[in-house]
Amino acid sequence: MSTLIRTKIKQLTPGHIGQTITVKGWIRSVRSPKDFSFIAVNDGSTFGGLQIVADGGTQNYASLLPDLTTGAAIAATGELVASKGAEQPFELKATTLELIGACPADTYPLQKKGHTFEFLRTIGHLRSRTNTIGAVTRVRNALAYATHTFFQERGFVYLNAPIVTSSDCEGAGQMFQVTTLSHDKPPRTATGGVDYAQDFFGEPTFLTVSGQLNAEIYALSHSDVYTFGPTFRAENSNTSRHLAEFWMIEPEMAFADLNDDMNVAESYVKYMLDHVLKTCGDDMKFFNQFIDKGLLTRLEHVLSTPFERISYTEAVNILLKAPKKFEYPVTWGCDLQSEHERYLAEEHFKKPMIVTGYPKDIKAFYMRMNDDEKTVAAMDVLVPGIGELIGGSQREERYDYLAKRMDEMKLDKEHYWWYMDLRRFGGVPHAGFGLGFERMVQFATGIENIREAIPFPRSPKNISF
Repeated sequence: MSTLIRTKIKQLTPGHIGQTITVKGWIRSVRSPKDFSFIAVNDGSTFGGLQIVADGGTQNYASLLPDLTTGAAIAATGELVASKGAEQPFELKATTLELIGACPADTYPLQKKGHTFEFLRTIGHLRSRTNTIGAVTRVRNALAYATHTFFQERGFVYLNAPIVTSSDCEGAGQMFQVTTLSHDKPPRTATGGVDYAQDFFGEPTFLTVSGQLNAEIYALSHSDVYTFGPTFRAENSNTSRHLAEFWMIEPEMAFADLNDDMNVAESYVKYMLDHVLKTCGDDMKFFNQFIDKGLLTRLEHVLSTPFERISYTEAVNILLKAPKKFEYPVTWGCDLQSEHERYLAEEHFKKPMIVTGYPKDIKAFYMRMNDDEKTVAAMDVLVPGIGELIGGSQREERYDYLAKRMDEMKLDKEHYWWYMDLRRFGGVPHAGFGLGFERMVQFATGIENIREAIPFPRSPKNISF
């Protein structure tokens, strides 16, 4: 195998013309009109690949020609020359070809034709080689880079929240249990219940639904922190919007109120989109042309326009007057459904918006009670095409209010003793939010199904790869 240092295709510029380079990648297509071949190779570093021209003067060309098939991995060394074609500025005139990994043409499932996303999910080990999933992966990478850059530039401390926990942050109970006890014959207590004292952690334990409560601990010592990691929901929703395993970004800010929360959320979303548009140009053009026509115009509009901010009550009034019939009726006190959120963002305001002041009865225990004692200082960021992208709130920092709220929701205060302590020992006003990373990937790319926004989707009855 060649030991020459390879150059990634993304690194190539017209300034490399005339230089001898080595590239390595996977063949996308081969055309052999006469005594030469045009070989399109992609190494995943960029949307566009590189055309390699090989002929009788190329070492190993004749013997390798039968093996130059779609999907095969090759190395090519030669001079980068200006291209005579209009589709690319340069191409590689190969002096040497080397087969790294053969790919039988008759059994390779990714031939040069269109494939449905449903089919590609059945070959999750190969789907990243396609144009669409390859582009999604690079945009996802850029969004992750922008996330860390945004918060690091603003002095936030990156926190690794635990994945295994005993706390249900959302109080919904839709959690995956983690146990080492026998499923067939678990140990029992004297009353017949499962004896969790004999389990690994000595009590019921689950995969986390959120890193928020842990972030609150560190915000009250480091002021501004953020988490970025996997979260899990055992929600049996087989839809294009839900995953059982997904990634969340959750900043938490001490000495902050709801306005601070909204300002950071809006700035963060715009920062990510600006970074992606500047660094993933070819990928974004592809999405705009083949996935969601008008995507680039919409994202540019998001960058140049302030997010609309309205109260929950105002949102309900708009929905009640809407000239369309919703599947789920709208009344004050209801939890807004996806169809309501998308109507507000897509049809009424036609831009991202932030809804605040939700009824306390449909929100979590930790959200700060407003003076009307009917609503809480919560906020949701709604965007066209997705609906809810961000959910956040100012946290309840007053011990008595928090205790009363937990009693109302029948939560065991003893279980959250440490959370209550944060209000007793130097508690301060603080706020934060959670952004579903896959929904952000959807928003940035126009991809309709969230299962294409993550490398290996986990959903009901789907754990392959």
